[in-house]
Amino acid sequence: MENNDQSLNTGNPIHPDQNSNTNPNYFKPSRDGANESIWQSFNAGLGSQNPDLSSAKIYDALIIGAGITGLTTALLLQKQGLNCIVVEAHNVGFGTTGGTTAHINTFADTTYDETEKAFNAESAKLFATAINEAVAIINEHVQVYQIDCDFEWKPGYVYAEDSKQARELDSLYQSALKVGVKVKETQEVPTPLSYQKAIVFDNQAQFHPLKYITGLQKEFVALGGTVLENTRVEDVETREEIHYAITNVKDIAAKNVVYATHLPIGGINPQHFLNAPYRSYVMAVRLRDEKYPDALIYDMQEPYHYFRTHVIDGQKYLIVGGHDHKSGHSDPEKSFEDLENYVRTHYHVESVGYKWSAQYYVPADGLPYIGELPLAAKGIYAATGFNGNGMILGTISAKVISDTILGKESIYADLFDPARVKPLAGFNEIVKENADVAYKFIADRLSIDDIKSLNEIENGSGAVVEYKDKKVAIYKDDAGSVHALNPVCTHAKCIVDWNNSEKSWDCPCHGARFDIDGNVLTGPARKNLEKITVD
Repeated sequence: MENNDQSLNTGNPIHPDQNSNTNPNYFKPSRDGANESIWQSFNAGLGSQNPDLSSAKIYDALIIGAGITGLTTALLLQKQGLNCIVVEAHNVGFGTTGGTTAHINTFADTTYDETEKAFNAESAKLFATAINEAVAIINEHVQVYQIDCDFEWKPGYVYAEDSKQARELDSLYQSALKVGVKVKETQEVPTPLSYQKAIVFDNQAQFHPLKYITGLQKEFVALGGTVLENTRVEDVETREEIHYAITNVKDIAAKNVVYATHLPIGGINPQHFLNAPYRSYVMAVRLRDEKYPDALIYDMQEPYHYFRTHVIDGQKYLIVGGHDHKSGHSDPEKSFEDLENYVRTHYHVESVGYKWSAQYYVPADGLPYIGELPLAAKGIYAATGFNGNGMILGTISAKVISDTILGKESIYADLFDPARVKPLAGFNEIVKENADVAYKFIADRLSIDDIKSLNEIENGSGAVVEYKDKKVAIYKDDAGSVHALNPVCTHAKCIVDWNNSEKSWDCPCHGARFDIDGNVLTGPARKNLEKITVD
């Protein structure tokens, strides 16, 4: 396979904690923010292919997005003899897969008790079956394809720090037992925090997410599949049951299209009203006392903290995440500050090696939306609403969608159907989230500060301001150069918000994100923000 040199030159500096790599083919995958995740030291190295797109070839499936969902889907289909192509607007692992903490669990953020209450007992059992199958698929891929991705089985501990949390933990425990998940009470948790009650789940796991999806990519390509990086889909048109993806490179024709992009890109779709964008914050720290837990650990705070250990370039790190909030609604730097204070309060931190954030979507009724996209042409699929459990739910999404394309009946199809109608499940959440979208649409237009001079914006910072009778999103870099944009998101016309930590413009409505020059980092927007000249 030939590497595309353009896709390999990301321009990212080597992190001081990383060993330098003198391999001329070494590149570090970029991701959707300025902060570098712990996984980016990995030599992914596959790059993009250069197929002949001048012919009238029709692929069996076009998968949009090269994270765990997209590459797993592509591999499962290619293994069955289909001819598939994966297109990625940036590079493999650019999105949440490159920013995950890669916990592999037999339980999810939506508990089995919550699932039973929102749906029914049978649905809770089926959800557990789906999660366990996802874990089995990941393990099978690691074993069969001999993917060297630091995969390890670990116990997963959840602990309660007060009586209220203890009651919630008991509900989690009982509901897990009810659906057949292996869990037991325990008196010992490898944490320095005090706790009232704890449980431990057997057969949890962890891995290096970029190593894993690179392994999937290698197998997919070996089977004749094609991966195109730096290829942005701008629209999909359907004619005579064939879908034509309009990209910045060349039109691509396919019988089926899979949006493995969180929300489907482009115009307004019901999924945009059923999923709320959130960001989670992560730090990888070195400890003075070397007391790194050999487990996955979770507290019961709201939002909760999650912990695990990973070795990168011979150095152990404690990876701690939490302090989630809705995208574009809170101060990211404050979230990092609070997270660091929390970690330093409870652990003997020598130094912070990495810090980064990642985006996920919370579904209205608690379960992901996987399958044919409502109000779209037949043969167009989507997978979203993973609620922070993307490694598991992205994997089972691939199984559901690939089975459907192959004409097989999936036992999970109805449970995860994007067109499902649940009059009660999630109704309050739908009303709340969309009221928030409406509020932000109006309020953010009324709360813009007026400035008289660009000197009022400090170097290295950004803001949406009223300047010379015009609303402008202005970022001033460290050298004082001004990057000015139209602040209206190109998806649903909300006003973007400045994320000073990731150096991005984040839409508070549906989670689209843009870099300092207005280029799309994260959908559902497909058009860049308009550049504006200011003086």
